[in-house]
Amino acid sequence: MSVRRPCVAGAFYPADRGRLRRNIEECFIHRLGPGKLPEAKGEERRIVSVVCPHAGYMYSGPVAAHSYYHLASKAKPDSVVILGPNHTGLGGPVSMGGKGTWETPLGRANIAEGLAKEIFEASDLIDMDDLAHLREHSIEVQLPFLQYIYGEFEFVPICMGFQDLQTSREVGRALAETLKGKNSLIMASTDLNHMEPQSSAEPKDRGVIERILSMDEAALQDWVRSRRVSMCGYGPVSVAIVASKMLGARKAELLSYHTSGDVTGDLSSVVGYAALKISR
Repeated sequence: MSVRRPCVAGAFYPADRGRLRRNIEECFIHRLGPGKLPEAKGEERRIVSVVCPHAGYMYSGPVAAHSYYHLASKAKPDSVVILGPNHTGLGGPVSMGGKGTWETPLGRANIAEGLAKEIFEASDLIDMDDLAHLREHSIEVQLPFLQYIYGEFEFVPICMGFQDLQTSREVGRALAETLKGKNSLIMASTDLNHMEPQSSAEPKDRGVIERILSMDEAALQDWVRSRRVSMCGYGPVSVAIVASKMLGARKAELLSYHTSGDVTGDLSSVVGYAALKISR
């Protein structure tokens, strides 16, 4: 079995197992986080998809923790489909890891090979391609949080180089058709606007959030394009919106929004982070 080694352990999050667990717990209890550790209650999960940021845990971890806090209290999914943007340019337009396991300091997470095969067969746009995932961090940084709340789990990683509306709708359709009737969760990994003063970045981010809350993937893409929002994962979020609506989701909810400036105090050049859930 092929093993994908972590590429940002020791940079975006600690490489030591114990330090990583403590870091994750600090994100939950942080002043910008939920304020307490999650509890596994096994309640019915009506959450179809979540949006999570993917920067270093120091910056985006407390915001991401809000999505994981809500997931932790619900019944565990059989599989998680994680969509992230392609920052490296490696691989194909839409690249899915179809086999093997990914390693983090907290252990290994196996790819749901049967589900990956079904998704692949449902779309002509999605390639089986490990190259795109080799040095990509947007999916990797979600795994330790998932391991913390779920323990062992299976997942399918999909890395999007093409993020246009047509591609997003096609991938969303394929996911919805494949996941119908299955106990699966969709996760869109993205940060919001990058490296602008908070005074100009926050209105751009609020516009993104409003369009996610309205569950309108076309309006989201138009806002990102027309306002030149440097949101890296608008495609993954668009896919999550499309698939969630087709799977019966009716509402989206903002769980947390902050910027790196809210963490560091430097508002001169910030990156935005949001956690949202889309539910039936």
